[in-house]
Amino acid sequence: MDRILYTAMSGAKQSMDQQAVVSHNLSNVSTTGFRAQLQAMRAVPVQGAGHLPTRVSVAATTPGTDQSPGPMTTTGRELDVALQGNAWLAVQAEDGSEAYTRRGDIQIDGDGLLMVAGRPVIGEAGPIQVPPGSQLFMGADGTISAIGEGEDSDALAEVARLKLVTPDDAQGLVRGNDGLFRQPPNAEGEVATLPADEEARLVSGALEGSNVSAVEAMVSMIDVARRYEMQMKAISTADENAQRANGLLSLQG
Repeated sequence: MDRILYTAMSGAKQSMDQQAVVSHNLSNVSTTGFRAQLQAMRAVPVQGAGHLPTRVSVAATTPGTDQSPGPMTTTGRELDVALQGNAWLAVQAEDGSEAYTRRGDIQIDGDGLLMVAGRPVIGEAGPIQVPPGSQLFMGADGTISAIGEGEDSDALAEVARLKLVTPDDAQGLVRGNDGLFRQPPNAEGEVATLPADEEARLVSGALEGSNVSAVEAMVSMIDVARRYEMQMKAISTADENAQRANGLLSLQG
């Protein structure tokens, strides 16, 4: 009987964790440049001094991120950029470190800083700041040109360039709690930054959408919910069987 409890109890707990991953993906189905988080479940032996080979538990894992491209949408806005191929945009995280994102809806704050989702966009010399009130133009290589307020087209000048990077293996990037991606830490626990890729290109006036399929996420959510109900039913059945067995033993006594 306790074999059922081990399997069903651990399965129910991991189903809840799996549901959290599916819910997170579904909630970001319309988030620009979002990458779906993968999830899987596997059986593992129960660890401990009293473990038995017949007792197993279930572990939910997030083996990585789905790096397939999302759909492209034309916006016509000059500061909306869609990264081509395996290119990523460098931004500054809250702790000041460099991180990477596929999100390209760039905004300008009151100080002229280029921002993506509230995080400064990094250029060749750090966070990019443009002249307030200027009209900006984005090149395919990430070059930003500006015309000052009230100036004619002859005054067009290059002011900065986005830092675009291309990792050797996008699957090797690690998603942080802030939703940004980074290189995995080395043996000393240090996280290295990627060099700028001069060959990386972007499309101005377009955005890459989330690669989450709303239909697949909904089906997965229903499947996980039914699996959880089945596991709870197994626990309830094991409890009923134990009560009946105790009743039979009391009659024999």
